[in-house]
Amino acid sequence: MQKLTLKGFKENYYYKTDLEKLCKQYKLPSYGTKAELNHYLQLYLSGKPPQEIKAVRSSHHNNSGVKQINLNTKIVGSRFSFNNEARKFFANYFGVKNFHFKKGMAIIKRKAEAENDTNMIVADLINEYTKLKKTPNRSKILKRTSEENTYQWNNFVKNFCQSPESKKFNNKLKVAAILWQHVRNSSKPKKYRPELINIYQSEIKQYKK
Repeated sequence: MQKLTLKGFKENYYYKTDLEKLCKQYKLPSYGTKAELNHYLQLYLSGKPPQEIKAVRSSHHNNSGVKQINLNTKIVGSRFSFNNEARKFFANYFGVKNFHFKKGMAIIKRKAEAENDTNMIVADLINEYTKLKKTPNRSKILKRTSEENTYQWNNFVKNFCQSPESKKFNNKLKVAAILWQHVRNSSKPKKYRPELINIYQSEIKQYKK
């Protein structure tokens, strides 16, 4: 089996299950988000011994979570999680019937866990999320996070569907999938580029309007 290098790792696309298998193979922490697993592997491939690579978050979760959530509940160390109990709390706090957890909240929570911020409480989470919502360049801030950078397929589809070229096709998702297969298996950046339409026109011409 060909030895995995840092350069080869960065050039290829991996599903989360692939990253988990690689982490187990190299005796690295195998729990976490795609961004965290990517981070562990890049540290290892950069020469850091596996025994020195520690998980940024604990994999031990109690499904029961916190029995009673309030504004002073700690985000780290209290078994707080985004479960039904938390959903009810936030629905009541924001005065809505159905509350849906937002990406920004998850990013703030994961950051607190990664930094082991045992001082952050639910009130802080709400305040930071409220400030983030009011930030004019909120979408750009979210895109700069390491976790957002792992959503390569989602971003590829979104960028293709918003491009002028996509208007020429009936089945945009099918065309995006064909183009993505080539991009995913190449050493090029995993991003949509207009020139892909010309390069692979023989494979996608059947989907033209």
